[in-house]
Amino acid sequence: MLGVVFRAYVKAAEHVLSDLPGGPRGYQVLSAAVDDRPRNQVAIGQELGVDRTILTYLIDDLEKQDLVTRRPDPADRRSRLIVATDRGRSAWQAHRDALRRAETHVLRALPEGDVTVFRDLLQRIACDAQTRDPLKDLCEVVQPTS
Repeated sequence: MLGVVFRAYVKAAEHVLSDLPGGPRGYQVLSAAVDDRPRNQVAIGQELGVDRTILTYLIDDLEKQDLVTRRPDPADRRSRLIVATDRGRSAWQAHRDALRRAETHVLRALPEGDVTVFRDLLQRIACDAQTRDPLKDLCEVVQPTS
């Protein structure tokens, strides 16, 4: 069931984010750049789990559209911080609002109170999953416990 909900959300999100370079990945990078704690490319890549080569191309494409800029890091002159431009902040806000509408559409079968509970529970599950070590063997998931 989670797979069905996930696919519906991914389909809606891809549609909403199709005009951004990199689609959903580009949105993630833009979200990181909008954050009040500017980070360098390495930190963003680690946080998002995006390969550094792919991330470089994403940032290049976002920069070409004047959505982000690379600024010197005052703590390390060899490093560049990825920061959203004013245009990037506006684009991020518009896409965030569109994603919220898409999420509302996907969750429309639930009453408002249940949507809040669902989001809270999903956030707990996501945060827990994020803190665990990745599985070394996917067979562990499907093996019955005895």
